[in-house]
Formats: sequence, structure tokens, C-alpha cells
Amino acid sequence: MTDTRERGGGGDGGWSPALALLWGTGRPVGRRGPRPTLTLDAIARAGVAVADAEGLAALTMQRTAAEVGVTKMALYRYVPGKDELVALMIEAAMGEPPRDAAPKDAWRPRLDAWARGLFERFVRHSWALEAIVGPRPMGPHELAWMEAAVAALAGCGLGGGERLDVAATLVGHVRAVAQQHAAVAGGGAEEAMAEGIAPLLAARREQFPALAEAFASAAHEGSGGDALDFGLARILDGVELLVNARREAAPGE
Repeated sequence: MTDTRERGGGGDGGWSPALALLWGTGRPVGRRGPRPTLTLDAIARAGVAVADAEGLAALTMQRTAAEVGVTKMALYRYVPGKDELVALMIEAAMGEPPRDAAPKDAWRPRLDAWARGLFERFVRHSWALEAIVGPRPMGPHELAWMEAAVAALAGCGLGGGERLDVAATLVGHVRAVAQQHAAVAGGGAEEAMAEGIAPLLAARREQFPALAEAFASAAHEGSGGDALDFGLARILDGVELLVNARREAAPGE
């Protein structure tokens, strides 16, 4: 029989315990027994190490307990289940967003740096791409990332929903490129795709003439392989057009 605590403890569907751990004092949830010898941060980083090396599927409470040198049952004194463990791991892996080096009103370079910082975290911890899908409790670090993106657009004339949509669009692009990067060892997803498609196009050039021409042109020009840069630039170009239009239409402008 599977221990239900492996999937997340508590009678609140795993939300209340996770939120208490993410936003609480950082003390272990257990109140009885021996004096605590571990910290939640140490436990989270042990889980991150397992997931970084072997993927999220390899993560278990038993494995994490072994990494920190306690029994599985002892680990439950600190973290009630795997759901809560993963929530702590996301918080540890994402960390704080990059500091804004650009001027406060320079929204475009701020968002560009933000998106690249997010991409770097996803590449470093590719299991997080799977873990952050769907409704779930979020910790202060993750909300700080959202805050930084929305705050970069303050004063640009965009509504709250539009600012959130800009952040969501950037996250979607970064996630897509990071997933492709993670699918190919060491990155180079676009190059790997081109290598796989090239033989097919060579044999079926008449069937896919536009695609064959595009790949041949990219190879000749030495272009391609820059989906992150290209996508970010085009997204921010569109946002800039919207920002400028709102400023022109604003009263008194």
C-alpha cells in the first residue's frame, strides 16, 4: 500500500501545509520529538540536487531523507509530504529575481534581463518546468519574480491585466525555449532539429520547398539557433508599440 504522505500530507489537499512552510517562520512543522537538527532550506536543496541530477521522477521522500542523513519517518517531522517538498524545492531553485541594473523607467531592458534570468534558472533546474505547471501554492521568491516583471511596466500606461499578460507571454516564450533546450543534452535544440530534418528535406525538396529554402538560407547565413533572442525582441517590440500608442493617446500628451 502506498503511503499517502508521499503525495502530500494534511487534510487540506497539501495547500495549507505547503503555504505554512513557504511563508512561515521556517521552523519544522513537527512540535514533538527530538530537537530539530535540519533546516527546511537544507531539505529543499537536497531535493533540488536529486532532481537536478536525475529528474523529478527520481525524487521521493525516502531518497531525500537519505540525502540529508535521516530516516524517511524523521523527514516527515519537517515536511509532511512530497507535494510540500516540491514546493520548497521550487522556491529554493528559483531564488530571487535578478536585481534591476537598468534605470527605473527603462522597462524594456528590465524585462529583457528578467526573461533571460528566468531562462537561466529553467536551464539550471529543468525539472522546474514540469513542477510549476498548474494551480499550486507559491512562495515569496516566485511571487517576487512576478512582482519584478509587473513593476517594470509601471507608469507605461498599460492596465493591470495587460501588464500581467505581458509577463505571462514572456514566461510562455522562455518556457518553450527552455523545454527545447532541456530536450537536447547540452542545449543546441534548434541545431539538433535542423540536423534531423535536413536529410528529409534533401529527399523531399519539391514537397516542402519553403521549408527547404529556409533551412538552406539559415545554414548559409549562419543564422538560426537564437530563438530566445528573436522571440524576446519581437515580444518586446509589440509591447513597445502598445506602450507608445497608449502614451500618445493619454490626455495631456
